[in-house]
Amino acid sequence: MNSTLLAVLLCLAAAVTYAAAAVAQERLARRAVARSTAALLGSGAWWWSAGLNAAAALLHAAALRYGPLTLVQPLGALTLVAAVPLGARGAGRRVVASEWRGTLATVVGLGLLLLPASGPSPDETLTLAEALAVSGATAAVIMLLTARSDTRSGLRHATASGLASAAASALTQTVAVAGGRGGSLLSFRVVSVALLVVVFAVGGMLLSQRAYRGGLGAPLAVVNLTNPLAAAAIGMILLGERIQGGAVGVLLAVAGALAAARGVLLLTRAPQQSAAVPAQAAPPSAPQSAPQSAPQSAPQSAPMAGVAA
Repeated sequence: MNSTLLAVLLCLAAAVTYAAAAVAQERLARRAVARSTAALLGSGAWWWSAGLNAAAALLHAAALRYGPLTLVQPLGALTLVAAVPLGARGAGRRVVASEWRGTLATVVGLGLLLLPASGPSPDETLTLAEALAVSGATAAVIMLLTARSDTRSGLRHATASGLASAAASALTQTVAVAGGRGGSLLSFRVVSVALLVVVFAVGGMLLSQRAYRGGLGAPLAVVNLTNPLAAAAIGMILLGERIQGGAVGVLLAVAGALAAARGVLLLTRAPQQSAAVPAQAAPPSAPQSAPQSAPQSAPQSAPMAGVAA
């Protein structure tokens, strides 16, 4: 089987698995289960979502063995496409028209992005010094994004999660390609990079868990935009990956990016609007204490959730 086709199929499987994990994490966040690390570790549902994340990460790592970062990472946006119907079904509602339009725009945009990104299987890997540099720079930006907590901290945590996932993918590709060449998986460089992969993969999952407290659509969209952009930058700067097709390839990539961004925006808006309906439709006879209890409990749990993230 062609290596590019195999990478795409593995990415599709990873996207569906990641989507199921994201929906499960968002439900936990809305139920205020993610108040502390102890609460997460004591939740069977959270361990289920963690298992889904782990399975998706393995599929993603396999895809990185056969495809370059510039090909594999944009396909991560399919996670959002898969999460929309899964989330709607879990919420007991139908997928609205704007969500279908957003899905179509995202798929078309990804198709345009894949044409110039479809290069040969990866050959270059990060040196240990480059891996440490990527890790240090990513960690520094994540600390800046998550240093303070306010009403917009959810999107900042989502951005940080996307950066962590991009760094984990670049590091994973180094481990996968180095191991696939018949090299020693127990060499100092491979083991060191593998440990960094674990740190960023787990950190990205906890950061996304924190981000989903404000809902699924917008944070997941930010994660899926930040991830491929950061990974593509690493691939082009450090791994010598290039867009195929010259000027035509660049135009296709730009058109695809714009279409995908439009689709993501459409997918982001609809879930937020649907989440507001129950609050507006609450019966007048509802107790006055019910609306007041939710805002009071959220600020109290925020510091604890920040610790978990």
